[in-house]
Amino acid sequence: MNKLELKSKNCYFMTRWGNMNADIVIFLNQQLFEDHFEQQSLQQLIDAASLKGVINPVIGMPDIHSGFGLPIGGVMAMDTENGLVSAGAVGMDINCGVRLLKTNIPASEIDGKTIQKLISAIVKKVPGGVGQKSRHAGLIKQHFTELVEKGVPYLVELGYGRPEDPLTTEDGGCMPGADLRNVSDKAKDRGLQLSTIGGGNHFIEIGVIERIYDRTTADFYNLSEGYLTVMIHTGSRGFGHQICTDFSKSMKKDAKKYNLYIPNSGLASVPINSKEGRDYLGAMSCAVNFAYCNRQWITDDLRKAFSEVLGGHDADYDLGLVYDITHNTARFETIKGKKILVHRKGATRALPAGHPDNPPAYMEVGHPVLIPGSMGSASYVVKAESSLENVFNSVNHGAGRVLSRTAAKKTIAVEDLKSKMGKIIISGTSYKAFLDEAPQAYKNIDLVVDTLADINMIRKVVSLFPLAVIKGEDKN
Repeated sequence: MNKLELKSKNCYFMTRWGNMNADIVIFLNQQLFEDHFEQQSLQQLIDAASLKGVINPVIGMPDIHSGFGLPIGGVMAMDTENGLVSAGAVGMDINCGVRLLKTNIPASEIDGKTIQKLISAIVKKVPGGVGQKSRHAGLIKQHFTELVEKGVPYLVELGYGRPEDPLTTEDGGCMPGADLRNVSDKAKDRGLQLSTIGGGNHFIEIGVIERIYDRTTADFYNLSEGYLTVMIHTGSRGFGHQICTDFSKSMKKDAKKYNLYIPNSGLASVPINSKEGRDYLGAMSCAVNFAYCNRQWITDDLRKAFSEVLGGHDADYDLGLVYDITHNTARFETIKGKKILVHRKGATRALPAGHPDNPPAYMEVGHPVLIPGSMGSASYVVKAESSLENVFNSVNHGAGRVLSRTAAKKTIAVEDLKSKMGKIIISGTSYKAFLDEAPQAYKNIDLVVDTLADINMIRKVVSLFPLAVIKGEDKN
């Protein structure tokens, strides 16, 4: 058995052995490796490297922690002719993602009372918590097929957003190939969760641009120090969760039919070019588009909340979309001249300047890459460097957990959470409801981001700091 060894600064390497068809590369600085690295995560990468058709290497990002099948912070690319697609390697929350809105409001000119009014107005419009349903149920029922197959452009046609919003949304807000016929009735029944943030680590955050690291790029993104921002983090809700559940179950049976070696059930897979593989990708794309529409509809409701509280029209406060970026997808991409299928679970695509898949607005510098921290820490906007091509143009999607939700609730005291949050305003009536998402349950976001920045794979552009956080408060 080969060992995981430090290959170069912040980069650990394991040469393939046994059943493995690919090497493993994990990006961690020394402190993250010593304090937080889990053997279970490594084993999950070894399992992924043992699948048929996997392309070298299988990658762990600095936010890595164990998950279902592939670890969170895992990247696995597959040969499109002979490779496999795995629902578990995409994840339960398909297209969990983040979007960032900018404003022209200096943080120094808005007081805590006004921010609290904004929070209250947003909460009234955007339901939060596990299982919560939309305020727009009638429209969802009427247009559901078009929403999940055509995505954000269709929602904007209905009047929910600005014509320019799709231009700064990954995929233009619509992943091609979506086919609702491949989705179970049980998943469709959970579609009324569209335009809700859900629970867990999902949030709406009013923040401030705290520091500029790369002024030229920050100016290109129209991000100025001291101004308010709004970040939205949510995904495909119960709709995507059910799709993953359905196909993980069926892939476990179908893998036997294709005589595939599957080292753990969480990586149950089928050939990309099989009927089952195509069916999953069609259903997954529906969930991707559902999530895009979810964040878009929340954006529209949020803009209306700003207008209600501050007066005038929402455009008076800018509230333009900087970018909307995905996590938890399997995406066909061309890298180094070869078409491949890249699974990113708790990881996100990051394209450098000049990459043809950049939106035209960001072709010159590369699109913004959004990396949220915990609800009590900074978040970052970074840009990709060209060396990311060696890791399938991928970076981490956040800070990464160090405590499970159960462990966080058991070990973190309410007073410790209050102390850590300081003056940051939270929604809801009880700090106790948010113990599972306490900053102490996450890695240090600065260490995580610097892991890649220090080896010139990304460049930090700005950091954001939260002033107020809305999270779904579970009712049970």
